[in-house]
Amino acid sequence: MYEAVIGLEVHLHLKTRTKAFCGCLADYFGAEPNTHTCPVCLGLPGALPVPNRKAVEFGLRLALALGSQVPDRLLFHRKNYFYPDLPKNYQISQYDLPLGQGGTLPLGERSVRIRRLHLEEDAGKSLHLEDRTLLDLNRAGSPLIELVTEPDLRSPEEARLFLQRIQALVQTLGISEASPEEGKMRADVNVSVRRAGEPLGTKVEIKNLNSFKGVQRALEYEIRRQTEILRRGERVKPATMGFEEGSGKTYPLRTKEEEADYRYFPEPDLPPVPISREWLETIRQDLPELPWEKERRYLALGIKAQDAEVLAYTPALARFLDRALALGQASPQALANWLLADVAGLLNERGVALEATRLTPEALARLVTLFERGEITSRVAKGLLPELLEGADPEALVRERGLGAVADETALRAVVAEVIQAMPEAARSVRQGKLKALDALLGQVMRKTQGQARPDLVRRLLLEALGVG
Repeated sequence: MYEAVIGLEVHLHLKTRTKAFCGCLADYFGAEPNTHTCPVCLGLPGALPVPNRKAVEFGLRLALALGSQVPDRLLFHRKNYFYPDLPKNYQISQYDLPLGQGGTLPLGERSVRIRRLHLEEDAGKSLHLEDRTLLDLNRAGSPLIELVTEPDLRSPEEARLFLQRIQALVQTLGISEASPEEGKMRADVNVSVRRAGEPLGTKVEIKNLNSFKGVQRALEYEIRRQTEILRRGERVKPATMGFEEGSGKTYPLRTKEEEADYRYFPEPDLPPVPISREWLETIRQDLPELPWEKERRYLALGIKAQDAEVLAYTPALARFLDRALALGQASPQALANWLLADVAGLLNERGVALEATRLTPEALARLVTLFERGEITSRVAKGLLPELLEGADPEALVRERGLGAVADETALRAVVAEVIQAMPEAARSVRQGKLKALDALLGQVMRKTQGQARPDLVRRLLLEALGVG
């Protein structure tokens, strides 16, 4: 029986105004090529880097959230390698004194160990055409956090879930948008295959995966490839691979670099940056509630486990839910139900994010409260929801349109009698104990009352009228 052993290297673009070591604007997405550059990020002679304090602070926020050990000083190194989209032919990174060492990220019933996280600058971007390669250096020098895990993951699905958890964490911390579609979150994966219980196999690295689905598909193919090699009695060769989205296959890029190939040495233009305990404590005190802490709070409020997990690890929904809960009106589970089912369904249908609508937590809480009190029916509430997305007030709509739930038993008894007379076969089936036929009668009453009758009341009146206990 073969098993995969997987480790991840996650690159996260930090949400700073300027780049890691210069004053160029870091928000380059959609800009004309090579318009966000200067002598520093182009590596021109005589240009000196200056560390971005906000980038360091963001890195420390992540280290503290993961429970990593933080050194008393920040030391930068030069990592030497030669690619056309790295103008200096070296990258300012960190080597033996990273911003954070150790720590864990909860993943289901267990935790994935973090080996290290460090601050570095990004390279530019190459655009390969048929007969030439074009360079866009807007990204060069952008601040990155590289987070490296221990080889604790065992399946492509776990790797994908881990990346989604990291994305939720950094978005909650407010340090990165972590949007793979904009290149602001990328991953390299290290994977080997072995027989269960045997020592680690030969590691293969797959570079520059920029989607969660891509990570999962690349790992699925590479695990199959290595397993087939081992079954033939052959040895897996260490390599650096790429992944082709179209075919779903990995392919060799180059032989795997070793640590010595990068010829690390301390960055001579950057002195160590002290990290005082006071600064660290200030950052710690400013940390928000973390997703796994939020999940525990939701569970304590009575929200179902699956719903609590989805909400806690979806920052936009969690922020919305927390504001709605603070009003103390609708019940937590009811709010969760509406957010994850009806609201999410409308958002998917329209292809918009929650933040792009005019729906407020206050409006949703009031709508759900009206429903829970029996003042409007589920059908009415769902019918009003699209208008709430446009900024409408639920109470005003109910009042202006006379949509309050019909609870007048005398009026409803007349409708019930009319429906029973019009549907004698369904009525006979119910009297014979076939209670499923009751749904047809109930549906007809709801139609006649335009969905405004309380279903529980209608059901009781039907059973009474049919003489069924």
